Amino acid sequence: VQLQAFGGGLVQAGGSLRLSCAASGRTFRAIDVGWVRQAPGKERELVAAMPWRGDRRYYADSVQGRFTISRDNAKDTYFLQMNNLKPGDTAVYYCAAKTDSADPYQIFNYAYWGQGTLVTVSS
Repeated sequence: VQLQAFGGGLVQAGGSLRLSCAASGRTFRAIDVGWVRQAPGKERELVAAMPWRGDRRYYADSVQGRFTISRDNAKDTYFLQMNNLKPGDTAVYYCAAKTDSADPYQIFNYAYWGQGTLVTVSS
């Protein structure tokens, strides 16, 4: 699975951004997808995940109610809508995917990664 992320940038606190990730190389409908971020000096954090079988979507507590993960199977693309952004959301965001049956809510189960896209939120 090849992944390519788009949509990062600079935004003021309270603003919105939408990240996109285009997937190729595998039947998109059958892959679990997620978004991971890494802030300077911190470990990678799974912020949102969406299993392909329609199980519940996962959101980290820090983004619950502000971020929404979605997918468009017809376009082999998935998204992360980020609203009410805060300076603490500043990080490099990565799209990730997995094709096996391992737990989609655990970051270490993701085998495929896109390049990161930087999101900077100014105060």
